[in-house]
Amino acid sequence: MAMKLIYLNPVFFLLLIAIIAGFISYLLLANGIRRMSIGGLIVHFAFIIILAGASLTLCFGQEGQLHLREGERSNLISINSSGGMRSMRLPFEVELRQFKLVRYPGSQRPSSFESDVIVHVDGRSFPAKIFMNHVLDLKGWRLYQASFDSDEQGTILSASRDVIGRTVTYAGYLALLIGFIIFIAGPRSRFSRLRKMLKEYRAPKVLAVIILLGAASLIRAADAHVIPPNTVDKEAATRFGALPMQFADGRIMPVNTFATDLLRKIYKAKSIANYTPNEFLLSVMAAPERWMHAPLFAVKNRALRDKYGLERRSAFADCFDANGSYLLQQEVDDALRLPIARRNGFHKDLLRLDEQLNLLYAIFDHEYIRIYPLPKDSAQRWLEPNKAYLLEHDDAVSLTRCFLNALKGSTSGIAADAHTAIAAIDSIQMFQAANSTFPIDFKKINLELRYNRMDLFSLCRILYLSLGALMLVTAFAGLIRQKRWLKWTARGLGIAILIVFHLQMVGMSMRWHIGGFAPWSNAYETMVYVAWASVCGGLLFARRSPTALALATLFAGIMLFVSSISGMDPQIGVLVPVLKSPWLMFHVAVIVAAYGFFGVCAMLGVYNLVLLRLGSRLGISADRPAELTVINELSMWIGLALMTVGTFLGAVWANESWGRYWGWDPKETWALISILAYAIVLHLRLFRRIDDNIRIFNAAAVIAFAVILMTYFGVNYLLAGMHSYGG
Repeated sequence: MAMKLIYLNPVFFLLLIAIIAGFISYLLLANGIRRMSIGGLIVHFAFIIILAGASLTLCFGQEGQLHLREGERSNLISINSSGGMRSMRLPFEVELRQFKLVRYPGSQRPSSFESDVIVHVDGRSFPAKIFMNHVLDLKGWRLYQASFDSDEQGTILSASRDVIGRTVTYAGYLALLIGFIIFIAGPRSRFSRLRKMLKEYRAPKVLAVIILLGAASLIRAADAHVIPPNTVDKEAATRFGALPMQFADGRIMPVNTFATDLLRKIYKAKSIANYTPNEFLLSVMAAPERWMHAPLFAVKNRALRDKYGLERRSAFADCFDANGSYLLQQEVDDALRLPIARRNGFHKDLLRLDEQLNLLYAIFDHEYIRIYPLPKDSAQRWLEPNKAYLLEHDDAVSLTRCFLNALKGSTSGIAADAHTAIAAIDSIQMFQAANSTFPIDFKKINLELRYNRMDLFSLCRILYLSLGALMLVTAFAGLIRQKRWLKWTARGLGIAILIVFHLQMVGMSMRWHIGGFAPWSNAYETMVYVAWASVCGGLLFARRSPTALALATLFAGIMLFVSSISGMDPQIGVLVPVLKSPWLMFHVAVIVAAYGFFGVCAMLGVYNLVLLRLGSRLGISADRPAELTVINELSMWIGLALMTVGTFLGAVWANESWGRYWGWDPKETWALISILAYAIVLHLRLFRRIDDNIRIFNAAAVIAFAVILMTYFGVNYLLAGMHSYGG
């Protein structure tokens, strides 16, 4: 409906033509060619080339769908046009040999959609494979894996022909990249003039003494009289946590990772009372009756508490009546029958609580703990202890007993029995894995254990917030009165932030190696990456302005804090098929780095507005806000270049994945809105009345960041689209 009413509306095309006409009139009537640098001209002309390519695609491009069942051969595609559905024949035939829905080992999660086909063209035949991010090019046509039949016996291929439009559009993308490089590195650009202006200011090198503030954790502890006392043997719990297991999505990971995620999902914290995640898991499985009355579940919804008589912290048993009937069952069934769009806050909180209760009940029953590899299994499954009878083992019953002995021994004070049982499980895993088609990578298991133990992102969060806040306060004090000793403390604090920056890089590298893909594929990972990019931006201007570094560091701490809240899931998962592409690393890395620079711009904007308001009263020179505004504009130019290039890298990825550059998906649309918003802010200087108005520019930098928040959070959590996997 949006495509029909807006994006394909003639008025919308007239608007695009008006933009091009406005740019050309500026060049001809306002001496724009003289005023613009070479890089700026190339960037602006690149947009004209891109729009021209899009027009060629619209006028001459062709797109349809080819539906094939296994064994079927056809060249007839269906095209959806304004006059309805019509058919067209390809200059070759495609025969589907087999469609494969490849799943991750031991799970139902799709890993890849693959069509094994035979192509018949010009009297010859050859085999080919078509799958996500792997296109078949032939005679100007491109075939993409679009969908498949529900019985997995047929495939739906997208066919498109757009040689001229694609060539022109890609030329525009290349010109855009070259233009931005020349603009940033060239001698006559606005960016170059800003760098020269920055050198004219004598930036105060104000840095403070390194004082690591003791940060007290907010512990949401339950009533000590209700939480069962911890009787778990610590060494046994550590050894049990190091055992490999298979998660529901098929990933092999240590039990410690599962235990940490379990506690976070149920209790919304990384520990409970004096239990570590490993100890909590063992205790819950060994003695479920002791945990049924423990207040584990946070019930924030007041209507939900009032309806069922629950407390802010409720226990598993509180959700059942005296007869053992589940109090939430009827309401849960009603909520599940409602369309997602009609579920209100009560329904969502109800379903979330139901999910937590079911998860704990499954742990009571020893489910999800898949620790025994199933040899010679085509699906590469691992089994829970209570399904050990399916294993080809001399005494399958002993495997279940071995697991129970590990639980009993670790929680009853008989540590020797626990260690013996855990060692037996370890040897059984080694034996089973040796006969399995899916061996255990113990180096990765050990790396993930170190990653969990180090918890570098939490450490970086505390250090970024502490150092950023301290540096901001002392930098502000230095604007009022400069002291010689601050010069010596500058290097120390700068080195401290640099060390934390590299610690975060270590954590990201470890996560990359563990997951096997770049760590910016979901909401949690991109928040961590935004924090890293923010500090990177601050370090670029650290020598000129410690205030910029302080604000960037503080912003990074805020981002890591947001990533740690309960709405973000830090679990290392597996990639959906469309994300299994090298374009993920480039597109997401570039565009999310732009968010970091825009975040620094917003922080600088707020800081400058405070200085402009209070600076004269405190005796602060007017040069300070002017200098920071120059840094703000430099950061914004870098952010805009990254945002623009990253967005069009995404367009190339989209074209290589499913045959179209731009579909006005909500994420794409808001990315374009973000580019336009910051382009407007940077072009405000062209208006004579606000050319040198520092206050307007900084206020606009703050307001524009609301668009980034909508692009990043709003689209993921409020709207639906092809980028919903980001949430």
